Amino acid sequence: MKNAENSRGLEPQRHSLAHLLAAAVLELYPDAEPTLGPAIDTGFYYDFKFSAPISDKDLPAIEKKMRELLPTWKEFRGKKVSEAEAKKNFSANPFKLELIDEIVGKKEEITLYTAGNFTDLCRGGHSENPARDIPADSFTLDRIAGAYWRGDEKNPMLTRIYGLAFENKKMLDAYLAERSEAEKRDHKKLGKELGLFVFSPLVGPGLPLWTPKGTLIRELLNDYVWELRRARGYTKVTIPHITKKDLYETSGHWKKFSEELFKITTREKKLYALKPMNCPHHTQIFAAAPHSYRDMPQRYCETTMVYRDEQSGELSGLSRVLSITQDDAHVFCRKNQIEQEVFAIWDIIDTFYHTLNFKNLHIRLSRHDPEHFEKHLGTPEIWQDAEAQLTALIKKRGVTDFIDGKGEAAMYGPKIDFIATDSLGRTLQVATIQLDFNMPQNFGLTYINEEGKKDDVVMIHCAIMGSIERFMATLIEHTAGAFPLWLSPVQARIFPIGQAHQAFAQKIHDELQAAGIRATLDLSDESLGKKIRAAKVEKIPYWLVVGDKEIAAQEATLESRDHGQVGSSPVKEIIERLATENKNRT
Repeated sequence: MKNAENSRGLEPQRHSLAHLLAAAVLELYPDAEPTLGPAIDTGFYYDFKFSAPISDKDLPAIEKKMRELLPTWKEFRGKKVSEAEAKKNFSANPFKLELIDEIVGKKEEITLYTAGNFTDLCRGGHSENPARDIPADSFTLDRIAGAYWRGDEKNPMLTRIYGLAFENKKMLDAYLAERSEAEKRDHKKLGKELGLFVFSPLVGPGLPLWTPKGTLIRELLNDYVWELRRARGYTKVTIPHITKKDLYETSGHWKKFSEELFKITTREKKLYALKPMNCPHHTQIFAAAPHSYRDMPQRYCETTMVYRDEQSGELSGLSRVLSITQDDAHVFCRKNQIEQEVFAIWDIIDTFYHTLNFKNLHIRLSRHDPEHFEKHLGTPEIWQDAEAQLTALIKKRGVTDFIDGKGEAAMYGPKIDFIATDSLGRTLQVATIQLDFNMPQNFGLTYINEEGKKDDVVMIHCAIMGSIERFMATLIEHTAGAFPLWLSPVQARIFPIGQAHQAFAQKIHDELQAAGIRATLDLSDESLGKKIRAAKVEKIPYWLVVGDKEIAAQEATLESRDHGQVGSSPVKEIIERLATENKNRT
């Protein structure tokens, strides 16, 4: 959200408030055991081990105590201490003792910071004078959640208390208003209300089931991506959903990601895996036949599901699922074709997101992590070459203020990530273009050049929506479920005022359907007002009202979800209006 993005300079105040929260908790719950409490984008949190459970109902009392203590916190005093002194100070807290051992093991200095009567194990980074620097109405405690110690499910479950903190009350209130709007737009809520997808306990968490309405939207989006790709020379391929272990051993995925794979053991005790990505399979289509320079590039695309064994606590609506539908594509090309292929994909991305009103896409160059190169395939020299080429292409495209995403690269190559801003001001990664010199080498992919010699193949991975599930979550929240006409499952509804008008309403319905407009006819006995309210709840773009006046003029009265009353027009004109809007995806 905009307020969260614009207030990251508040980290010292937020860090101080985490300490203040711990101090207030110990005042009210002396036997509580504080563990860790960092600043985060919207405020702060602190994890505690309580002897008895607390709930959100207890937060007002803790917040009141924080405000009582704040005026007495006029400074943070830090000092370096020995291991023995630190352990003496936290002798009754096993979590702090574990942290001290970790600091000692890294041969780092142990520092304690005190404000008021509260002392904590901390590296520093606080407000100099919290009483002066932190307005008492600029923060609030938000909610309680469970959290495993150090994020490991094998460790004890702790109680995490979240707080919100901003520069002042006005910014805090603005953030709360934005969040309230976001909650109204939550895709989990709207998806259920609009009948787009469901989850079944019999099927399992993280496995969404798409209704006819939701499936229609997915297919329309995917058809649009295919339309844009087909115009640029892509061809469709199809691969199975499982593979032998050998494929991922060759690609390098098994060594690095085997724990995240769903594995299958056959009756013959052979080990297979559900595919978590498609690129290794696609290499084998390319490798099945020899290629000369005249055949290059080869552009494969496929929309298909992949599967990843995410932990249940990480699953969230459509944003994090076990079955991921990817609009995946892979280009196998020569090194001198990289620019034309990357820019062709970039054109597709710009067109697709502009159509859906995601404008001003920001660019991030996701590079390798030089301190942890073991996470990547290949050599530093290969990565430096690929990153230099992508940097040059980004600049040639006219982008000078791109984000440096050090350490954000995938396993086998750097990538250009496209960052969109939704209607609530939130930034979200959407499409990606990845340059891969490593996987073609692992699979020995080559082509015959003009001199009749084998030459190396470059692989470009590209996804426009990426995960269709995650993109649907983004789109639902971006539009608040009010999809543009071309994506709306029901594009128009016809309301006859009374029984005498039903025959003409049926004729209009049939004409709309024949013209390719997804129309429904409401013949219920409800009042016209109730029918219109229902159409608004369903977020239908248009509805047509038919009564005596309309039958006499052979017209219908058109009303728009987005623009209100349009007026009476001949049915032919209404059909032309909707058909044009539908065709142009406006």
